[in-house]
Amino acid sequence: MSADLENVLSHGYELMDKALHHLDEELGKVRAGKASPAMLGSIMVEYYGTATPLTQVASVTSSDSRTLTIQPWEKNMLGPIEKSIFEANMGFTPMNNGEIIMITVPPLTTERRQLLVKQTKSLGEDAKVSIRTIRQKLMDSIKKEVKDGYPEDSGKRKEAEVQKHVDASIEKIGKYLDAKEKDIMTV
Repeated sequence: MSADLENVLSHGYELMDKALHHLDEELGKVRAGKASPAMLGSIMVEYYGTATPLTQVASVTSSDSRTLTIQPWEKNMLGPIEKSIFEANMGFTPMNNGEIIMITVPPLTTERRQLLVKQTKSLGEDAKVSIRTIRQKLMDSIKKEVKDGYPEDSGKRKEAEVQKHVDASIEKIGKYLDAKEKDIMTV
C-alpha cells in the first residue's frame, strides 16, 4: 500500500517539476528587449510539405543584443523561413541577403514592456494553478490511502511533505517571475 502511495507522490513531484520547467521555457520565449534565439522557438517552417520547427531547418544565433542571424542548412529554405517569420506576426522584419536572414529586434516601448510583464504574470499564474491541481490530486490520494488503512499520522506527514514541495515550487515561480520582470523592465 505504501509503495503505491510513494509512486503516486513521486509522480506528482515530477509533474510539479515539469510545470516549473515549462514555465521557464515559456518565459524564455518572452522578448525582453535583447535578441535571443528562444524568441523564434515557436516558429514553424514549411519543409517539404511538413510543418517543422525553425531550429530543425536552420541555425539561429544572436550576433549581438539586437540582431538574430538565421543560417538555413539548405539555401532553398530562405524563402519559407522568411515567410514563416512574417506570418508569425512577431513585429520583426526579416532581411534576406541570399545567404542568411537577419532580424533586427526593435527596442521595446514602455507600454510593450508593461504588456510583457502582464503576460509573464499570467504564465506564472497558470503554473501555480497546475501545481495546486497536482497538490489536490496528491492530497486526495493520501486521504484515500488513510481511509483504506494507511496510518493516519503517516498520512499527515505525507500531506505536510506535499505541502512543503508545493510551497517550494510556488516560491521558485515567484523568483522566475521577479527575474523576468526585472529583465523586461531593464532598458
